[in-house]
Amino acid sequence: MGKCEQCIVREFSSLKALTREELLTISDSKSSVEVKKGEILFNEGDNLNGVYCVKEGVCKLTKLNSNGKDTILKLVTKGELLGQRSMINEEASNLSAVALEDMKVCFIPKTDVMKYFSENNKFSLLITKDICNHLKDADQVLVNHTHKTVKERLAIVLLGLHEIAGIDSITGSLNIQLSREDLANMVGTATESCIRLLSEFKKDGYIELTGKKIVIKRFDQLKNLAE
Repeated sequence: MGKCEQCIVREFSSLKALTREELLTISDSKSSVEVKKGEILFNEGDNLNGVYCVKEGVCKLTKLNSNGKDTILKLVTKGELLGQRSMINEEASNLSAVALEDMKVCFIPKTDVMKYFSENNKFSLLITKDICNHLKDADQVLVNHTHKTVKERLAIVLLGLHEIAGIDSITGSLNIQLSREDLANMVGTATESCIRLLSEFKKDGYIELTGKKIVIKRFDQLKNLAE
């Protein structure tokens, strides 16, 4: 199990504000967890007694809607923290986290995080900013679902996946492969509608499709459609 002060991943999160001594303390109390694709890190309604730091892999944050279906609100990647809002406001998690691929995460107990949240002003400020950014992302999803067409939302999601995951250097495809159901979930439409629109995008030359792999061919056209 690696030491926090030697882990490059912490530079992508609020953990970068901790001192070397604080990181050494966290290293002694944290636990490392390997999560397989499809496994659940935590469920909506769970009480979280700490935060998860994503070391490798991607997970989806979902919210159960009134129809009993999960809505994907955000994808979380390497370097991000999970569970800080629930821990700070001492409420059960309002989201579920499910691995989209094999992951490695570190779990940091609440006692350590809250101690440094109180004592390290820079750390508490970065956590607060992180929570605000998550709320901003959720607001943007709501705005898109309210004011954008399904075709525009698909363009937004594809460009977002490119920004989050990048592309495979060999195939040129997006570095993350979502099921058509998950992709439709992010867009906010039925799976059949998503599949039909992907075929339209392929016909128009915006993308190429090989199984679940998606290659974006015309970024400018997708950006114009997304605006």
